Amino acid sequence: MSALEVRDLSFAYGAREALRQVSFSLAPGRFAALLGPNGAGKSTLIALLTRLYDLQRGDIVVGECSLRTAPRPALRQLGVVFQQSTLDLDLSVEQNLRYHAALHGLARRQTGLRVDAELARQGLTERRGERVRELNGGHRRRVEIARALLHEPRLLLLDEASAGLDPASRLALNQHIRSLCHEQQISVLWTTHLLDEVHSGDDLLILHQGRLVASGQADALSLEHGGNLGAAFAHLTHSGASR
Repeated sequence: MSALEVRDLSFAYGAREALRQVSFSLAPGRFAALLGPNGAGKSTLIALLTRLYDLQRGDIVVGECSLRTAPRPALRQLGVVFQQSTLDLDLSVEQNLRYHAALHGLARRQTGLRVDAELARQGLTERRGERVRELNGGHRRRVEIARALLHEPRLLLLDEASAGLDPASRLALNQHIRSLCHEQQISVLWTTHLLDEVHSGDDLLILHQGRLVASGQADALSLEHGGNLGAAFAHLTHSGASR
């Protein structure tokens, strides 16, 4: 069973088509990179996956639950880190996590255990009482990851999660998410426009002008379309080649 299936997904803003017949699946416990230039449709796809936008055509299935017919069970299996931070800066790290747990209906004892576990996993135990506005960008991202994992989702979505971070923090965050994927067998969909955030063994999806122009393992796609990822990406996003 796939962790995520996107089936013939199309979406338009009025007359402007943002996504056109996008289909792909994500295997359990895999790190998949969704790569595309700015304006490719990545954020629109994330908005549809998280139901910020209603589906127009096609379907999205998380586990066995369709966002069209069973949105609540589907969304319960998702953890999300958006490009723009949604933390309350005036609450402490722990208060942000407890508020999120309450929204998911976690019991008090379960909340305490989950908060302790995720703070430890993210290396934030000693910062639990600090207000979020006192943290640097990298630590704020870790708080958002902890929050996204509190309810133990099967799929973690990260929309340009490294935006605004310095190179060292970007690298550390990318490596951290890969470790979580391996240790917890959680599926990850990481959207980016930066080639250096994609590794050779990743599952790779390349989106261009609203179309999925390539999908497969990153090293195989690189060999097929130019010999290295940079050349393959330039070719696919210049020519608009079909999948």
